[in-house]
Amino acid sequence: MATAYKTPGVYIEEISKFPPSIAEVETAVPAFIGYTQKADNLTANDLHLVPTRITSLLEFENYFGLPQPEQKITVTLNVTQTAAGAVTGQTAVASMAEADRSKHILHYALQLYFANGGGPAYIVSIGLYKPNFGDPLMLSDFELGKDTLTTEPEPTLIVFPEAQNLANIGDFNSLHNDALAQCAHLQNRFVIMDVHGGDANQFSLSNPKTNLLAAVKNYRDHGIGMDNLLYGAAYAPNLETVLKFVFDDSKTSVVIITNGAAAAPVELSTLKTTQNQVYTAATAAIAAMPNILPPSAAMAGIYAAVDNSRGVWKAPANVGVNAVIQPTIQVSNDDHGLINVDSTAGKSVNVIRAFIGKGTLVWGARTLAGNDNEWRYISVRRFFIFAEQSIKNATEQFVFEPNDANTWVKLQGMIENFLTTLWRQGALQGIKPEQAFYVAVGLGKTMSALDIVEGRLIIEIGMAVVHPAEFIILRFSQMMAQS
Repeated sequence: MATAYKTPGVYIEEISKFPPSIAEVETAVPAFIGYTQKADNLTANDLHLVPTRITSLLEFENYFGLPQPEQKITVTLNVTQTAAGAVTGQTAVASMAEADRSKHILHYALQLYFANGGGPAYIVSIGLYKPNFGDPLMLSDFELGKDTLTTEPEPTLIVFPEAQNLANIGDFNSLHNDALAQCAHLQNRFVIMDVHGGDANQFSLSNPKTNLLAAVKNYRDHGIGMDNLLYGAAYAPNLETVLKFVFDDSKTSVVIITNGAAAAPVELSTLKTTQNQVYTAATAAIAAMPNILPPSAAMAGIYAAVDNSRGVWKAPANVGVNAVIQPTIQVSNDDHGLINVDSTAGKSVNVIRAFIGKGTLVWGARTLAGNDNEWRYISVRRFFIFAEQSIKNATEQFVFEPNDANTWVKLQGMIENFLTTLWRQGALQGIKPEQAFYVAVGLGKTMSALDIVEGRLIIEIGMAVVHPAEFIILRFSQMMAQS
């Protein structure tokens, strides 16, 4: 309404001509759900089941503590010496049975996340470390942790690094199906998952002799359902990392074999004061042990790094994995094809492979909905989440504004400016903006008179998102020499 002027004079009125702008939402803020050494902020355990934002590993350790020390590492030290007692050779090898390892790997997963470019993240502590290594991890704990995220708007990725250690594949299935359902309901997040090979270590993903095809088949048949597959992606195999184990030297055994004769095992802590040279060799052998971890945490870091450097529309693939020696299983091209494309149910699994001269690369970019032409690729699904949430947040300021042409023009201009910027950055296909997207709003276009009477303002947005070039085909032929 015009101001009622009463005093003669000159008055200035500023007229806004620019539409509001849209602020881009964060795209790669993972929520890690698992067990921790502690969960303390102001009082003991006050962060239990409280999603807590961190920005560094140091911050994680301040709130949630350190890794659970390993207790069943065995070091075998072979010593050769002369009759006079002079040592002529010494080799030390450390080993630990997979079943004897601590199931609590969240701290190591965070190390892998930050090593691969991760930034801010949320931590949900679902309980403290179980003192007995054989105690099972509880599905109910993970479910409670997942449910706390429903009221947190910032996390855009959900990761369960310890889910492979659940008691059975049925629990793994239930947990991830519920996480996918949460993503579909909220429409603002995505699940990064590992592959569960089967019950009772039927397929050990840390064993290089594992039949990965059989493990993936078991995962497809029994490890994940058929609903909401477009909101998740799976990765395999596990990774041999360079991360150092934390261990309890008072519960670490050292067997010294001198010229073929083995002495009784001795605790590593005893050697620290009695045979320092042997202690040093033993700890070096433990440090050389590959720390095998599931790939989901590394992928969360890669998602963040690719989003920051290229944009969420760039597929998080053909990217090196940091802090990794090699995958635990080498995959052939033929086997990879069967894992990448599931002709039966479309449950694609992305493979991480080692290439000569290139290192370890992520060599897959598909969601679990691998047969869906719309949502086959991770980058397409995550770009739509990003665009939808950014536009949704910006349009909230127009709730209860007059549902008339003035409002429609502002909304259309605001969204078109946002999408034009994304098109210029390479997120959308098309030589011209009108080939890349469209925004429609108005009476007779997207709304009827009844919609307006009932308070509905409907905007229709179409976007031609870029798709990754998953298969590059080079066609060669011979040609006649030209005179």
